[in-house]
Amino acid sequence: MKRFVYINDESCQNDYCDNRISNTKYNLLNFLPKNLWEQFRRFMNQYFLLIACLQLWSLITPVNPASTWGPLIIIFAVSATKEAWDDYNRYISDKQANEKEVWVVKNGARKHIQAQDIRVGNIVWIRENEEVPCDLVLLGTSEPQGLCHIETAALDGETDLKTRVSPPPCVGLEFEQLHRIKGVIECPIPDKDIRRFDANIRLFPPFIDNDICPLTINNTLLQSCYLRNTEWACGVAVYTGNKTKLGMSRGVPEPKLTAMDAMIDKLTGAIFLFQLTVVVVLGAAGNVWKDIEARKQWYVKYDDNEPWYQILVIPLRFELLCSIMIPISIKVSLDFVKSLYAKFIDWDEDMYDLENNTPAHAANTAISEDLGQVEYILTDKTGTLTENKMIFRRCCVGGTFYGNECGDALTDVELLNAIANNSPHVIKFLTVMSLCNTVIPIKSPSGSVFYKAQSQDEDALVNAAANLHMVLVSKNGNNAEIHFNLQVMRYEILDILEFTSDRKRMSVVVLDCQSGKIFLLSKGADEAMLPCAYSGQQTKTFVDAVDKYAQLGLRTLCLGWRELESEEYTEWSQSFKEANSALIDREWRVAEVCQKLEHSLEILGVSAIEDRLQDGVPETIEILRQSGINFWMLTGDKQNTAIQIALLCNLISSEPKGQLLHINGRTQDEVARSLERVLLTMRITSSEPKELAFVVDGWALEIILTHYTEAFTELAVLSKTALCCRVTPSQKAQLVKLLKSCDYRTLAIGDGGNDVRMIQQADIGVGISGREGLQAARAADYSIGKFRFLKRLILVHGRYSYNRTAFLSQYSFYKSLLICFIQILFSFLSGIAGTSLFNSVSLMAYNVFYTSIPVLTTVLDKDLSEKTVMQNPEILLYCQAGSLNFLQ
Repeated sequence: MKRFVYINDESCQNDYCDNRISNTKYNLLNFLPKNLWEQFRRFMNQYFLLIACLQLWSLITPVNPASTWGPLIIIFAVSATKEAWDDYNRYISDKQANEKEVWVVKNGARKHIQAQDIRVGNIVWIRENEEVPCDLVLLGTSEPQGLCHIETAALDGETDLKTRVSPPPCVGLEFEQLHRIKGVIECPIPDKDIRRFDANIRLFPPFIDNDICPLTINNTLLQSCYLRNTEWACGVAVYTGNKTKLGMSRGVPEPKLTAMDAMIDKLTGAIFLFQLTVVVVLGAAGNVWKDIEARKQWYVKYDDNEPWYQILVIPLRFELLCSIMIPISIKVSLDFVKSLYAKFIDWDEDMYDLENNTPAHAANTAISEDLGQVEYILTDKTGTLTENKMIFRRCCVGGTFYGNECGDALTDVELLNAIANNSPHVIKFLTVMSLCNTVIPIKSPSGSVFYKAQSQDEDALVNAAANLHMVLVSKNGNNAEIHFNLQVMRYEILDILEFTSDRKRMSVVVLDCQSGKIFLLSKGADEAMLPCAYSGQQTKTFVDAVDKYAQLGLRTLCLGWRELESEEYTEWSQSFKEANSALIDREWRVAEVCQKLEHSLEILGVSAIEDRLQDGVPETIEILRQSGINFWMLTGDKQNTAIQIALLCNLISSEPKGQLLHINGRTQDEVARSLERVLLTMRITSSEPKELAFVVDGWALEIILTHYTEAFTELAVLSKTALCCRVTPSQKAQLVKLLKSCDYRTLAIGDGGNDVRMIQQADIGVGISGREGLQAARAADYSIGKFRFLKRLILVHGRYSYNRTAFLSQYSFYKSLLICFIQILFSFLSGIAGTSLFNSVSLMAYNVFYTSIPVLTTVLDKDLSEKTVMQNPEILLYCQAGSLNFLQ
């Protein structure tokens, strides 16, 4: 399906919605029926409604109907009021956004209108620091090259500025031309993928005639972004209102059912069946007593010609009397205390990250007690266990190692001498470090240059090159300027071959303005770069360098380049443009075209970047493992690096205390044999005190998840620790789903956008407000500033929430059963006639207010000090027994 957007022509856009944003769940007409429908979807509410309706039958009700209707109405009113208040706040927020004034072009002139009145095809003008009101295709900016900078923190949580560029046909257009511009944009129907926009634009004469130009996400300004460091920008609205990419990605996530909620549901069902049994027995006994004994009493008068339904009166009376077996207020009570548990997390000063000024936050108020039942923690590595503050430490260039002696290549005398002597390999290496990226250089008022980078690796490489005198000074449009030892080097960036998780590398094609030569500059993972080396190049030194650096826990990238013939580039550029213009399978076609260029590279060297562990990570993992919690580390990094980090943070133990088993292979048979060998070892040694763990890479894991899921599931049950390397975001989510299928309570923790699927799949998702942005934190049930706070989140808040909720549930059912049994005993002593022991006022007060006592006791419970929990984490083990033991 396609959407055709006619620029500056509203007459053709009548089929598309306006820009009115609505995040409300209800309106005035549907609030009452919709809210009641949602409340009565719960079994307990249906049950109590049935009881209340039966009490309206005066023949059978032993008490005043107000004793049930009153509490039922109060409880429904409380829930409805909470829903209405939340929805009203959403309405006020939407109203403010909808009524914001924006500039649009109407009849060739700019006019002020409200944001809600923007239509598809309108040209919208934005000034510096203003918010983008809808999804736009950029047409022009205040910069001559058609560039602008945007902040996407509200969209994806990334605080670094991103560059957006006007399509080539629009670059250089004047004000008046932008007011009168006409054309058509062919784009996909609205979707929620904020990293992809596969479209084409064609301007009508007199601007340009029938020249189709491809559009990508780099040509767009998405809703909720902010324009920065650019005086103005204008674009044509392509998606509006709730059909923007941000609007499409909004939605209410599926509610997560906690283990305790599931147990309460089962217990409620069991009590209901027991109640029916009691009602049948007492009803039958009451009818027998009525026929045998009651008719003999002079004060009891029964009509001899009773209607047939009289036989149901006594059983239905007992049904009404025994209805208090199921506590009517338990749902409201649990919701109330769970909200308080969430506030306790928000208010916890010991979980406040002073470095980033970030408090802990509970976004999901319904699952706090599950924190006390976690059995598996699946964690990302970079930015979660490590700081994600990349520091360039070592490198291997042209077979020579730098930084091995002093531990810092930037101060290595040998490297500094090579630079001073203009060593060709080193100069090429530094050039690739400076240019093969998407970094934005920004000049401060003092004249110094600092960089805005979307990747911490790129930031580290560019800053390292600058410290080694290869300074990226500016990027104006497609022109880049580098200063090197008093020389000015200018390049024109012809094409960018963006990084993808499949290719695992990125490249840029540049034109050297001095020599007129065209070069391909590439960087990426070793398994993606080394196979692209030209025939005959010796890469063993680089393979050894990668292994050596990985054993030190350093992140490695291979850098390479090659010179392109102008004919080769011209032919390839046309194919690249055609692939970028495709609306179907664009990503696959672009990858195929990139593959045709990224070959016969001269591998220049290997960079090694340090990403240090966060403070407190080893201690946190150690104490959580003592609590009986198993750990899996899922990372996109290489195997050796992951193993070294796992050793440093106490995830695995070295010989002889521990043993690490490897699952590897490139074919289905190799992986099957390796998996069977590891599984056999696990079975044999599972009873021994030795700590066993396994490591698997993404290639082997893909084969396993496709063909050997059952065997891998058995391995997952036997293993307490696993390292999964080179995994994709979808594989992370698959592993979480696999563990959940084994009835384990899982917690997933990460800090980046690639962890979102894993976090949402887990029973409990924890996001770290890290340097990769806030995507993970926003998608998670809980967000924290550092990994070490996970210890307190689980051992303190999780345990207390579990104990308090268990106590409240036990008490609620206990008091209800106790009151009901007293009523049953009274029935036996009063002739089994279905007479109530309690008056209506007492029952109403009991149903509404009696729960406040356990609620207060639950909230204030501090039976074990936090210090005791931290020093004896094994007390958490009883929380993982799988049963609440309600009636113990």
